Amino acid sequence: MFEDNRSKKLVLVSHCLLNQNSISDGTADYAGTFTDIINKLVDKNVGIIQMPCPELLCLGLERGDINGYNRSVLEENSRIRQQLLTESSQKRIKTIVDNVFFQVDEYLKNGFKIHGVIGVNRSPSCGIETTSVDSEEVNGEGVFIQQLLEKFQKKGINLPMVGVKTTMPEKAIEAVESLLNK
Repeated sequence: MFEDNRSKKLVLVSHCLLNQNSISDGTADYAGTFTDIINKLVDKNVGIIQMPCPELLCLGLERGDINGYNRSVLEENSRIRQQLLTESSQKRIKTIVDNVFFQVDEYLKNGFKIHGVIGVNRSPSCGIETTSVDSEEVNGEGVFIQQLLEKFQKKGINLPMVGVKTTMPEKAIEAVESLLNK
């Protein structure tokens, strides 16, 4: 089954790495796409599963405050994180996690290799190694990634995860290459 030209290699990627238009106001480093890492995946024939943006789906494009761009990134990210922890946001995030898990499970059941997850460090939702809390960048996962990890662990799925920053393209490429070589 699936013995055609597909590579059967995949990676999960945070939404904003493919679509900078989706991130909070004042934080886009690229006009559209973080091409440095996307091109690396394309060059290696790795399919991209674009995870939905929890912040956009829970809080909207303005993240619930049209003046968010007036705050520092860490202050705004911390405010967004608090909004993602509300009951209504948690329900939506659970649905997003379930949908992402369904895709992962389907690919794995059918013999595809998922190299891992590429998230965005410092993000209140998709941080892998770091997130934003109390206007500081701290070690730990974003709200969405934390729930996704819990779901994977409950189901016995262990996927490597790397966090990147769009402001550090060289390190991002190294992290993605490391992920693809596992």
